[in-house]
Amino acid sequence: MRHDPDQPESSDEKRTFSAQKSMGQKYLGFRLDDEIFGFELLTVREIIRMTDVTPIPRSPAFIRGIINLRGKIIPVVDLRKKFCLPAHEDTDVTCIIVVDIGNTETGVVVDRVAQVLSFDSHEIEDSPSFSGKGDTDYIKGIGKRDNKVVVLLDVAKIMAADEIDELVNRVKGMQPKTGT
Repeated sequence: MRHDPDQPESSDEKRTFSAQKSMGQKYLGFRLDDEIFGFELLTVREIIRMTDVTPIPRSPAFIRGIINLRGKIIPVVDLRKKFCLPAHEDTDVTCIIVVDIGNTETGVVVDRVAQVLSFDSHEIEDSPSFSGKGDTDYIKGIGKRDNKVVVLLDVAKIMAADEIDELVNRVKGMQPKTGT
């Protein structure tokens, strides 16, 4: 019998899993245009002001490039391009959210950070399923509050596994060599 990675194995894990579901979760809310999205707070490492990003030749269009963050090379994804939204000039509130994607810190450019949002389990609906075009696996759920919706994103699923591998390999090749 195959184990579902989203389901706990032991009774202790089941209690922890149930407690997490009943307590709800915290998300870092951010905006793209007038829409609010959220990343699970535990995946967020830090938020930094927009900085110069060095382009990487022959990268997918949604890869804005790389930055040097305290001596570590961090790839930067333009979430607008990844979501096929219209281009938007950076402003003084445009920022980079540094998240953990597959054990790799990755910067994600957003229009602006909103706030930390807490949702109880009854305020989160399952991800919608649409027939036809578009894959929505990257949507963790829909947060509901005050007649507004917040699209809750699974940061690891925004990019396909092969895109993450390509990004990690490119960045590893750019990291400064240590030693002799």
